[in-house]
Amino acid sequence: MKIFRKIRRTLVASGKTKNYLLYAFGEILLIVIGILIAWKINSINEVRKNRIVELKIYQSLNEELNANLILLDSSIVRYAQNVQTMQNTIQSIRSQSHDLTNETKEGIINVNHKITKLQSGAINSVSSTNKFEFIESDLLRDLIASYPNELNNFENQELKIGNIVVNRLQPVIESHISLIDILLTRNVKYKNTESYSKQTDYNKLLNSRDYQNVLVDRLIQTESQLTIANNLRDKTQIIAFKLNKELGN
Repeated sequence: MKIFRKIRRTLVASGKTKNYLLYAFGEILLIVIGILIAWKINSINEVRKNRIVELKIYQSLNEELNANLILLDSSIVRYAQNVQTMQNTIQSIRSQSHDLTNETKEGIINVNHKITKLQSGAINSVSSTNKFEFIESDLLRDLIASYPNELNNFENQELKIGNIVVNRLQPVIESHISLIDILLTRNVKYKNTESYSKQTDYNKLLNSRDYQNVLVDRLIQTESQLTIANNLRDKTQIIAFKLNKELGN
């Protein structure tokens, strides 16, 4: 900078205005070029930092989605089995069969409903914070933005089925079937309690309007949940595929 000031003083003292103006323009140009270089370097560093943040977001989302895929696969199998069991029970009602196997009885009084708790921490963190702006892919942003609603639909349907089982199905079953008899269908170690089983009437249960109504309601809601789960699995897999592609770039 001292050299530049000395040159300026020399040119001013010489009275050569034209030369001074050319020098001044050159000095301004150098300053502008320096600013542009500094801005470019800063911009490159900012892009690099954003990319690091973006990859971390992708990694956390990818881990969460892969965990959800495993849970959904297990749930889809379970829903399909429950649907088949309820259809078999409806067939027993139609056939009016009085000769029920233990397997059939177990299906009739089946009140198992395991809640599938899908992970949503990473997806909610991205959707509700400024992390969303770090995702460059428009398609990926759209998929991620709609995913929390898909999770809510799945969770609400799970709660609906759980309410049917606990508050409607269990009471009507217990009004016709002894709890001891329920144990007999599940574990052979309770066989010696068979003589104490009282007030058990499977045929009366099957012919109960309350039981038939709640059975059909549970079947409809489980079939609906099976569809929701399959659709959610497809969308989860698509997002996971897109994330893997971004991580590979």
